Amino acid sequence: MKIYTKTGDSGITSLIGGTKVPKHHLRVECYGTIDELNSYLGLINSLGLHKQEAEELLEIQHLLFAIGALLASDPLSSKMKLYSLSKEDIRFLEEAIDRMDNELEPLKNFILPGGNVLVSNIHIARCICRRAERFVVNLATTSEVSSSIVIYLNRLSDYLFMLARKTAKDTGAKEIIWNPK
Repeated sequence: MKIYTKTGDSGITSLIGGTKVPKHHLRVECYGTIDELNSYLGLINSLGLHKQEAEELLEIQHLLFAIGALLASDPLSSKMKLYSLSKEDIRFLEEAIDRMDNELEPLKNFILPGGNVLVSNIHIARCICRRAERFVVNLATTSEVSSSIVIYLNRLSDYLFMLARKTAKDTGAKEIIWNPK
């Protein structure tokens, strides 16, 4: 497989299905932001999470790759059979959120992102996830997008928030309470 094709040199790219769109197209923003999030989760996983969370993030990364492919596919012209998100994929996140929530003190205040490098990076990933969600919601106003992608991204940002909190606890980082003065 050749890495460079030169087909994008003019600012155009092809979706799965062959449709050509400009590289600034909202669909490209969507799957590009999913790719950015996936890369960031790889970074986080290399920083030393506990085994269970590391395994969860790896599973999430595999699913984000599939979501990227779904978003890179032209819903009108692609005939390729792609992964379909399931209720079990969303339930996986919800069960992990509930497990972490049960291990943490109830949240009584807003907290600021931070605490240590690992926790801060998880919060950055959460923000990237929220941006991806906004792009996908916007795309869904003009093009066919599975609602399960929006739900998954919404739940994933919740998961990442809880992961940041649990990682703060696990690493002894103090949660920074927001003080509005």
